[in-house]
Order: sequence, then C-alpha cells, then structure tokens
Amino acid sequence: MSTVVNPHTYQAQLEAKVSQLQQAFAPFNPPSLDVFASEPEHYRMRAEFRVWHEDDDLYYIMFDQETKQRYRVDQFPAASLIINQAMPLLLTALKPDAVLRRSLFQVDFLSSLSGELVISLLYHRQLDDAWQQAMQGVREQLQQAGINASIIGRAKKQKRVLGQDYVLEKLQVADKELVYQQVENSFTQPNGRMNEQMLSWALAVTQGASGDLLELYCGNGNFSLALAPNFNRVLATEIASSSVKSAQYNIAANNIDNVTILRMSAEEFTQAMRGVREFRRLRGIDLGSYDCNTILVDPPRSGLDEETVKLVQKYDNILYISCNPETLQQNLAVLSQTHTISRFALFDQFPYTHHVEAGVYLQKKQKA
Repeated sequence: MSTVVNPHTYQAQLEAKVSQLQQAFAPFNPPSLDVFASEPEHYRMRAEFRVWHEDDDLYYIMFDQETKQRYRVDQFPAASLIINQAMPLLLTALKPDAVLRRSLFQVDFLSSLSGELVISLLYHRQLDDAWQQAMQGVREQLQQAGINASIIGRAKKQKRVLGQDYVLEKLQVADKELVYQQVENSFTQPNGRMNEQMLSWALAVTQGASGDLLELYCGNGNFSLALAPNFNRVLATEIASSSVKSAQYNIAANNIDNVTILRMSAEEFTQAMRGVREFRRLRGIDLGSYDCNTILVDPPRSGLDEETVKLVQKYDNILYISCNPETLQQNLAVLSQTHTISRFALFDQFPYTHHVEAGVYLQKKQKA
C-alpha cells in the first residue's frame, strides 16, 4: 500500500514495530531496546515522482507497491517542507513550456535540514541550450518564491547542471555540528533527524573504545566522521566512487585528520586482509599499522556475506547498522557464537511502512 501519513496513528505504528522487533530478536537475549521515534511528518529529505502527461495537464504520480496502480500526488506530507513548497511551483512553471515538458518522465527532489534543495528532471530525449535557457527561467521563478534550488537535467549520457549537483547537510551530533556533502543520484540517509539520532547513538555506545575503527560500507563518511573523536584513527571502505569523493570532501570540510577512505568493496577488503589478493589501491596504506578493535558495518539489505562475517568476528567490538532485520538475524546467528549484544536500537527511518532499521553493538565474549 502507499504511505499514508497520519500523525494521529504514528505512535501506534511505532509500538507495533517495537513489539515485532523485540519478538524477532528474543532468541539472542538482547538488552532493553533503545527506541528512536521519527518526526511524524515532513521527515523525508528525498522524494521521487513519475510525471504524467494528460492533454495540457502535467502532474506527479506514484505507484502503489501492491496493486501497481498509479495515483496522483499533489502534496507529499512525508517529504520535507521545502520539497512540498517546490512541488506545485515547479509544475506551474513547466506546464506552459513545450521545451521543458516534452519527454519529461520523472522528477527527483533532494533537500537538507539546512534548507538546500536540488531538483533533478529526467528526460527521454537529449537536452539542448534552449532547454537550459528555459530552465534557468524556472529557477528564477523559484528563487522569487523564496526557494533557492539548483536544477539538474538528465538524459541518456547527459547531465546539465544549473547551480550545483549536491546539498550541504548540517547535522547536530551530540554537541557538534557536522557538514556533509550529499550528491544527487547517490545514496544518502533519507530521514535527516533520524540520522542525527543514529549518529548520536553510535557515538554514545562506542564511547571509551580503544584503538582504531574499521568501517565497511561507509558511503559518504556518514558514520566515519561522527565517530572519529572516539578513536585514534578510522579506516573506512566504500565502492561507489561518487560516495568516496563526497567522503573526502566531508573530511576536509569538517577539519578531520584521522579518517582514511579506501575505494574498495567489503569483499575486496576481506581478501586484502586475508592476503588472498593485492590491490594497487592499497599502495602507501600499511594495514598492519592499524590497531582496529572495533568494526562498523552498515551493509545493504542482503546483509554480510559469509566471508565478511568471519572477518567481522575477529574484532572485539562490532557496531552493526541494519536496514533488514531478516539478514541481521541470519548474521547474528553466527556472530552471537563469539559475541554478546550489549546495546540494541530501533530507528524508525520510514514511518507508516513495515520497514525497520536496527542497530546492535556486540562485544566479544570473555573466555572462561
């Protein structure tokens, strides 16, 4: 079903998720659950809509995930206020201009808590200078309405940028403000306030940790930068080149000097650590000099592969952020043989859906 945002029902749906997660993980004997509630509306910093053409009309649509039926979207209460403000203004500007509306099939919005916005328009045709000139006029109309948005036009092997292709997010983590470059068409945490809570929780549970931190699947350095104060050094891996580039930007923007980002997959890094393969990307990096007692993993929905689970087990402390409780359970079935869950958290990233994000902090069992 489509997401129905109703603040009056939010608490009940959150309690249902809490009960479900507690029951699912009861066999692992976790401690009491740390529950982090979302804002009940305007919590999503991203939104994507298909565009429907009907005679002279133009409007956003989404598809019901179960029935696959399309439905019109004029406002989207799940999205940030600035996205909702921009949605109708953009359509009003596009409708009368054949150059701008022809072959347009999708609009993506990326916003930030700090009030920045990037609008990406996707086309089934190549974009020329006439398009760019007309779109500049749309951008000026938005500015006159108080919305300072960058606009991107995308077509096959083509990208035209009016402004910039990223937002600069500012997150409050504990008592510190962190700046993150978030590039359009790249993965970023969708719920900004929840991201602040996740980072603050991770910082708290690793307080007092010793040595260095290893992070797999680091993205744009979201956790790496926030956790850097708790460790001597942070060594992080990420495979997507755009995310690695943003991570390097974020390291410099926050004046952090103890974080190193490697462009490698978790599987490749496992091979490097085991000495199975050598990588030119590791030239100048002395892996043996790192004293990593703690490892952080934030894997995709498929969870950790078997070899990476074995690698993770070697560390004293494991911080596991999961977007899929089912694969988390599968991984914990192995990890719990050597580690005990000392902290357990639910992050309600996606209110009014079945989706649950969880965090576990595991510590190695003491030998008898």
